[in-house]
Order: sequence, then structure tokens, then C-alpha cells
Amino acid sequence: MKRNLIIQSSTQGLDIALIEDDKLVEFHQDVANKEYQVGDIYIGKVKKVLPGLNAAFIDIGYEKNAFLHYHDLGPQFKNINSFTQKVLINSEVDKRIEKYKGYKEIPKNGTIDKVLNVGQNLAVQIIKEPISTKGHRISAELTLAGRYIVLMPFSDAVSISKKIRNKKERKRLTNIFTDLKPDNFGVIIRTAAEERQVHLLERDFRSLLKRWENITKNLSLNKTKLFSEFNKATTIIRDILNDSFNSIIIDDKDTYEEIKTYVEKILPNHDLIIKFYNDKEAVFKKYNIEKQLKSLFGKIINFGRGAYLVVEKTEAMYVVDINSGSKNTHESNREDNVLKVNLEAADEIARILRLRDIGGLIVVDFIDMKKPENRRTLFEKMKTAMRSDRTQHLCLPLSKFGLMEITRQRVKPAIELANSETCPVCKGSGEIKPTILVIDDIEHSLNFIKSELKVREIVIKVHPFVYTYLKRKLISTRLNWMLKYKMRIRIKSSEVLQLIDYEICDKKGKDLEEF
Repeated sequence: MKRNLIIQSSTQGLDIALIEDDKLVEFHQDVANKEYQVGDIYIGKVKKVLPGLNAAFIDIGYEKNAFLHYHDLGPQFKNINSFTQKVLINSEVDKRIEKYKGYKEIPKNGTIDKVLNVGQNLAVQIIKEPISTKGHRISAELTLAGRYIVLMPFSDAVSISKKIRNKKERKRLTNIFTDLKPDNFGVIIRTAAEERQVHLLERDFRSLLKRWENITKNLSLNKTKLFSEFNKATTIIRDILNDSFNSIIIDDKDTYEEIKTYVEKILPNHDLIIKFYNDKEAVFKKYNIEKQLKSLFGKIINFGRGAYLVVEKTEAMYVVDINSGSKNTHESNREDNVLKVNLEAADEIARILRLRDIGGLIVVDFIDMKKPENRRTLFEKMKTAMRSDRTQHLCLPLSKFGLMEITRQRVKPAIELANSETCPVCKGSGEIKPTILVIDDIEHSLNFIKSELKVREIVIKVHPFVYTYLKRKLISTRLNWMLKYKMRIRIKSSEVLQLIDYEICDKKGKDLEEF
């Protein structure tokens, strides 16, 4: 599989496209001057505790208070909170977190009013961006993501990605980090760590420890924002870059230098795939990304052989309908043809969910199939198609009504791109001149041509609807004009013209409206 990452700069920030085998599969936007990002860590203040919801609203400096549920406090909340309070009060206090293990884990099914009080300060991390009318979703269980591991202060666990299946490799990685990590630090070993050399793993670990030291330093300085994630482009590269990438193409010099330096650190000898794009043609247009964005972010999405998807958003969910289009099938092979369309639709739906970052509940209305084995085949196909999606998701089998429910983790609002253009007829107003007045306009032009230009023979080009109207009567409007203006008039239908547009030319094709 060919994989390329294309990064295009604009006045709004960076547009980032992931291409697999020339197909656009992921699209991200890094908005310039955006003040928050998933992963950022703040010192927040408890504004309201809601025992009924078992949650609290926390002020982290934005217009809407962030939402913190009890289950997002983390089992070691009392220890990390004790550390936070002591450093805020006394910046000279010992910041080695292995000293702070005096409290037991909070109960899994406890209540938030027993743990938090209004006015209390605590360290929190953004885990979801604001969506619709809701503010940020935050967690008090802090994590620091690196290329190969995720560091968890105030935890002692060493866990490993389930995607690493080789027992020998799992044992090797577990032993490395068990020996490497200090007390009171936990580690989640990511898939990218598989088969990596020890010095690369250790360097990633040391960089995360350094990041934690900077956080504690900012905490002692009473800063509101303790840590800010990398920009979106660097974060994506950190999470997905591997040996399968053919190139990373960037049209902004500063971003190019920044990413090149970063890749040299995390994956030595891979910086050669990073290329600076310096042509006049926009990089998205050059690599056919612009066209794909236009076709894949609309309500109706074609996916071949006349079949198409209809994607609609409601307040509670997204709904996807599959249509076979104008494709005719014989009754004898209808089931096979429907299965084929549904299987193709499954691939396209998985791609659209990933590309547009659609989250929450998605209900898919597949074309009805009678055979149970075909329904099972479609379910397995949908699960396979979704495997390339890094976001947590779950697919349920088809219901008896032919509906499939999919849930996909929602971390930020779905990407919505404007893919419509201004109507050339109404110029965006939504209104056009009454069509009946087009005939009057043509007649005014004929009057002028007869009196001023003295032309004896003309050709009028009009929209096909107007052409039909002009010739529909027994004594057509054309004949009436010929008798009235004493000149030869031919009328031609032109599909190029808009409904209320027309052209009048002489017999040589010269436009008479220019005079």
C-alpha cells in the first residue's frame, strides 16, 4: 500500500491529508491560533459539583466550563491532587512523585461530592473538544503520549498494546520498561514500539520524563496552562508514521523544517521521505485531493456503478442510506447484486467515517437482503473495513430491518467542509427573474436590433425550456416576431445557457448584444 501525507498551508492554518493508494482516507485541520487541543493540561477550579450526575463543572479559562465525570478522576486522584496542592502552595516542595503515595485508590463506584469541593484547584487534561452546546470533556488522570509509549504519572502499571501479539516481543518490551521506569510512573507500550531498538525506546521515555518535569515547573510557577500538545501535523506523524510511508509532502518552509527535525529524532533515516513542495500549483490540486474533498463531504456520495450513499446528520445521530441507483438487475441474481453493492458500500462508509471524523451513533440502512449468510458476510466485511480506523468503534450485526448500528468515539466535532458553489443564475440570492419576463427581454433586444443595427437575419440561442415555449403554439412566437420585425429569425436550443439567459447573433455568429 502506498501511503503519503500531504500538508498544505493556508491563512487559517494547516490542512493535512492522508492518502492510501491515491485515495483520501483522513483529513485534519490545524487551525492557526487555536488556544486548546486534546491532550493539553490545565489547572482548573471546581465551579459546581452535581451529585445527581456524579460529575462537576470545572473552569479552565474558557467561556464554557469543562465537564468532569467521577469515572474520569482516575484511581490515583487523591495522590495526584495532594501533589498538586502542595506544589501550588509551596514551589520549593520536593517534586519527586514517588514521595506521594499516601492515599489509597478512590472507589470505582464512589460519588464525586466526597472527593471534590467547590473552589478546589486540580490538574486536568482535555480529552474531548467542545461539541455543539457542550464544553470540553476533561480527565484528572494525566497521560503524556510519546512515539512508542504513553507515560502515566502516579501509576505503577506496565501494559502493552494488544496488537503486539508475539509473546517473546511482549516480554522483551515489558522487561525494558519495568527496569527503566521510576516508582510511581506507569507506562502503556504502543504498537509502534514493536521490534524497536532499546536506545530509541529509552530516548522516547526520557523525553516524556523531561516533559513531566516541565509540567511540575509550570505548576510551581502557578501557570494556568501546564502543558500544550504539539501542533496537529506533528501529532499525526507521531501517531501514524511507520515504514509503510512513501513520502510526507509539505508546502510551508517552517512546517517542513519543524517536521524534518522531529522525524530525525523519532525515526532516524526516515527524514529522506520528507519533501518540500515549491510548485506554483496548489499541492492539494496537484495530488487530486481538492476534487476528492469536494466529492466526499457532500450529502450524496457516489461510489461506483451508479450506486451512492446519502449521509444526513440529526441532533442525535448520523444516518447513512445506501441506494443502488439506476442499476437494473434481474430478479434471479438480485440477491448477489445487492450483496455486491452493500459490500462496496461498507468500504466507502468506513472511509467516510474516518475521513470526516464522524463520531457518536451512526445508523446505516443497507439494501435489504433475504439470505442470512449474506447478512453475516456484510457484517464481517464492515468490521474488516473499520479495522484501519484508529478511533475506538463498535459495529453491531444487522437488525431484522436491515439496519446496522455503529458507534465511534467522538473526541471533536465532525469535519464539515463547504462543498457548494454560488448559483450562476441567482448569484446566491435564491431568487431569479420571473421566466415569463425573458420573452419580454428578447423582444426589447429585437426592437433595438431592428431599429439601430438594421440586421436582416438573426439567430437566437436560448435554454431548451425556453426553446420549447417559443415553438409550442400553432403560430409560434418566432413567426410572430418575424412578421412584426420583418427579418428572418432562427431559434436554437443551447444546454450551455442558464434558464433566463439568451444570446442573439447574426448569421455569421457575431454577438449582436455587444453593440
